[in-house]
Amino acid sequence: METNVFEEMAKRYDTEERMELAKVIVKEVRTELQNNKSDSLLDYGSGTGLVSLELADLVDSLLLVDSSEQMLEVAKAKISHRGITNSKVHYSDFTQETPELKADVVLMSLVLLHIPDTKKILQELFNILNDGGKLIIIDFDKNDKINHPKVHNGFSHEELKKSLSEVGFTSVEMKTFYHGHRIFMNQDASMFISSSIK
Repeated sequence: METNVFEEMAKRYDTEERMELAKVIVKEVRTELQNNKSDSLLDYGSGTGLVSLELADLVDSLLLVDSSEQMLEVAKAKISHRGITNSKVHYSDFTQETPELKADVVLMSLVLLHIPDTKKILQELFNILNDGGKLIIIDFDKNDKINHPKVHNGFSHEELKKSLSEVGFTSVEMKTFYHGHRIFMNQDASMFISSSIK
């Protein structure tokens, strides 16, 4: 079992830069969530909850799922410190095995780029969604300046739309919403939001 780099980073994960980027993402996702009444939100690859804990007020229940126990410990501390009553954490890695969970909305923010088999994870998330549920993905647009053995260099909208359709999502909307300075492996990059309905 290879070591999970996120376990080591957990305590110092919430840097100024990450918090700033999370604010940008939260603003975009809030707009996406405000239009529909969502009962349950599952944040896959939640990390320390930088994004999803800021959305807890929009849903009845929030489940933060991550494959790093240390990240979830930090998230748990935030939940109790802020007195958030509708949020729980769940330790799991859906690339290994997916627990029996259901949600109206699944959020995956800057996580897909870390997952080698994107099609498989999209299938798992599709299965977790209730019918009519929504998958929201935030990630980086394809970036040729990035080359890393363990990280995708972003995604082209066409390729991702194709994968989402093949998995079974019906309506897929995607747009680039932010351009930032050195936000992706120290390179300037842009982020997109994708919203797909099961």
